[in-house]
Amino acid sequence: MKVALGSDHAGFRLKERIKEFLISKGHEVIDFGTTDGESTHYPLFAKEVALAVQKGEADRGILVCGTGIGMSITANKFKGVRAALCLNEYMARMSRLHNDANVLCLGDRVLGEDLALSIVEVWLNTPFEGGRHQKRIELISSIEKSCP
Repeated sequence: MKVALGSDHAGFRLKERIKEFLISKGHEVIDFGTTDGESTHYPLFAKEVALAVQKGEADRGILVCGTGIGMSITANKFKGVRAALCLNEYMARMSRLHNDANVLCLGDRVLGEDLALSIVEVWLNTPFEGGRHQKRIELISSIEKSCP
């Protein structure tokens, strides 16, 4: 799977660890930065990852900031992007099964590394259930199209 990855300074350490994890599992990673812990602005990186997913340049995206909240808000501005802020494996599983989330948002300041990597693994390995949930995804898309 091709995964777009991005973080701000607050998520840099965890992003680097996730990148290593993804590569070790055989995934291709597109790293949109940041490249160090120097203060920066999360919307810049959320935009790049969301666009990569939206355009089909990446199968999925993962974003990391201090809490994951800012990344989630920004990524969800892009049509076709369904970004989910997940704090545990259950949320990760359900975001894929029921919502077909294509961007995972994590907070480095609220998750330990082991939990974050477990969330990533569950999220990557959980398929979309479809069925009754497909209609809901179609409704989300319809709302996106009708918004100014």
